Amino acid sequence: MEKIKEILGQLGLETNLSLDEIPNIDLYMDQVIQLFENKFAHSKRNTEDKVLTKTMINNYAKGKLIFPIKNKKYSKEHLILISLIYQLKGALSINDIQVTLDGLNKRIIKEDIEIDSFYNSYLALSQKNVANFKMHINEQVNDVKEEVAKMEDRSSAHLEQILMISSLVHMSNLYRKVAEKLVDEIVVEKEEKRHR
Repeated sequence: MEKIKEILGQLGLETNLSLDEIPNIDLYMDQVIQLFENKFAHSKRNTEDKVLTKTMINNYAKGKLIFPIKNKKYSKEHLILISLIYQLKGALSINDIQVTLDGLNKRIIKEDIEIDSFYNSYLALSQKNVANFKMHINEQVNDVKEEVAKMEDRSSAHLEQILMISSLVHMSNLYRKVAEKLVDEIVVEKEEKRHR
């Protein structure tokens, strides 16, 4: 478990696309892909993985995760949405992401939202999440060590690693389940409005 700090350092947990890094001019798809590859390249699990591809972006457009583009160019608002999708897709289905972002897309089209302010709030929460996560990981390491100490086979680093993996996945599942229930609430609210 001593490698946890090293692993955390390799993950680029603080990496997000800041508003300063998003150009105020519209970008072609290849430029969008390059921007995301440059920003998130070090956070990929394997070097051959792609952060973003043309197929992904086209699927986001077809699935209505982003509002329609104009003249084959992506606006600042599109890039903000793609950045949110990049984070959400690790835990939610494409359908859940579409439900989650539908209202945001509609407000962007109506120009009924200060998207920069919203995105800055998201970035601020992300920073707090990373700090809380790092504290929690350290607590988790200690909890796992305590559990291993209770076992008869205390010498196995492998057992410690399995417990840590299992515990982290369990925590991830708990967070994902709550997020999915919140998505379901959006669906229920839409249905209620439709039937009024």
